[in-house]
Parts: sequence; C-alpha cells; structure tokens
Amino acid sequence: MDRKQLDVSSSDAGLIDQFIDAVWSESGLSEQTLEAYRSDLIHLASWQKKKGESLLSSSRSDILDYLASRVLLSPRTVSRQLSTFRRYFRFCLAESLIQSVPTENIDFPYVGRVLPTSLSEEEVERLILAPDTETAIGCRDRTMFETLYGAGLRVSELIGLSVNSVNLEYGWVRLTGKGARERLVPLGEYAVEWIGVYMNSCRTKMLKRKVSDDLFITARGKRMTRQAFWLNVRKYCSKAEIDAEVSPHTLRHSFATHLLNNGTDLRTIQQLLGHADLSTTQIYTHVSKHRLSELLRRHHPRG
Repeated sequence: MDRKQLDVSSSDAGLIDQFIDAVWSESGLSEQTLEAYRSDLIHLASWQKKKGESLLSSSRSDILDYLASRVLLSPRTVSRQLSTFRRYFRFCLAESLIQSVPTENIDFPYVGRVLPTSLSEEEVERLILAPDTETAIGCRDRTMFETLYGAGLRVSELIGLSVNSVNLEYGWVRLTGKGARERLVPLGEYAVEWIGVYMNSCRTKMLKRKVSDDLFITARGKRMTRQAFWLNVRKYCSKAEIDAEVSPHTLRHSFATHLLNNGTDLRTIQQLLGHADLSTTQIYTHVSKHRLSELLRRHHPRG
C-alpha cells in the first residue's frame, strides 16, 4: 500500500516526527534508516486508527496482531519493524507519555544468517578491467571500482567523497560513515594511481568549465548517484561475463573476504570497514569457512 493512502491521526504523525528528530540528533542515522523507521510507525499507526485507537495506546496484543497480519513479510523485515517499535515506545516512556513499553516481552523472529555474496579475486580483476579507460567515463568508472574495492567502502561513502577528502601523497581517504562517524582509511596502490589519473585528466574533461567539490561526477558535472553507479556495476558485470548477482556492496564484501583469506586479522578488518561492533565483522569468518569447505569438496580426493 502506498504510504500516501494511509490514514494517520495528526497527533500520531506529530509524535512520529518528534521521535525521528530525536533519533537523528542522537545517532545521526542515514536518511534511508530514518525513512524505514517512519514507514514502519506510520503503518502501525494506520492499523491502530482503523480500530479507533492511537499509536500511543498500542498494547502488546495490538502489536502481536499487527505483526501476525504481516505474515507474508520475511523474518528479517518483521524483526526490523519490531526493533523500530521497541525504540519508539522506549522514547515515549522516556518522555513520560506511557507507563510501560508494550514490545518489551515480544521475542524477535529467528533470522537465519545470510552469508554476503563475494567475488573471487579473478572475478574482481575482470570487473575492474571492464571499463574502457580511453574514455573519460570509463576512466571514472575504473577509478570508482579501484577505490571501492581498494578501500572497502560503502557505496554511500564512495559517492560522497569530495576532492578534499582524498590525500594521494599519503594514500589515505577521510570518510564519514554510519552514525556520522569519521575515519581514515588507507587506499590501495592502484586506487591512488587511478584517482590521480582521473583527477588530473578525466574529471577535468567531464567538468569542462563547471566547478564541483564532489570527487566522482556524471557527464553533466553533477555528483554520481547510487542508482547510476549500481547500473554501471550491472553493465560491467555483463561485459566481464560475471554471472553472480553483484551489487556495489559486493565489492566491499569481497574486499573483507580477500583480506581475511590472505591472513589479515579480524580487528584490522573491523577498523577498515568502520564497523562499530566486531560481531558485525565476524560474518566474514563464516564466508571464509564456506569457501574452504567448497575448495575441500571440489579438490580433495575424499572431499
């Protein structure tokens, strides 16, 4: 259902806005995460209004009934919604708007571990070499691939890079990641080389006489978008004859997996990726074990 068609009371809408503002000021979460919070709460508020009740008056039974009505959603989505509701009602409790949190004794659904997709080193090499670097656009795309894989960036971090955030002399890039946390990340040797080529030649040609602080720009001199880069990844995967489902994030996963496979310790990978919690990084140990199992099965005579 289109969110515009959902009927929500003005008091519920206003309180949701207050909650979103509070979360943003405390955590500095991304716009996508805040929009997901808002959408989850508006759907629950609309559900409650149809029963003649407010979002604030939601009981444990109301929330369980609502979640049961969303049975076709994946456990991961239901888990995210429940997390949103719990955070919202804890906010309401802190504001003395309710006396107890109705979600406190509701268990999260089991969400199985999903191993991130990663490419082999040979596949990454084919993808990186796919752009035609004789053109300014191809030079930009090669540089973006080298930077994304060479530093393990999130796509939002990649397209958000400014010219001043890159220090080619020392081979570092300054990033603002999730939660508005800043970190310095070393660039790979090839990334440094290609950023230099791109900035000194290709980017100037693409800008013509325009001015921009953004490092990666479109042919019109505007900042590169997530959607445009995602389409580029698909285009070059096809050209490189890579059959796997690949997204920009796949190169970040590949960066971490290849480091781990080549002996880098988990704490170092955590710092490079900008993970706040080591448990987030530990998923890559499972990826490597999975790869080892596959290699054993494929190549060992008793595999």
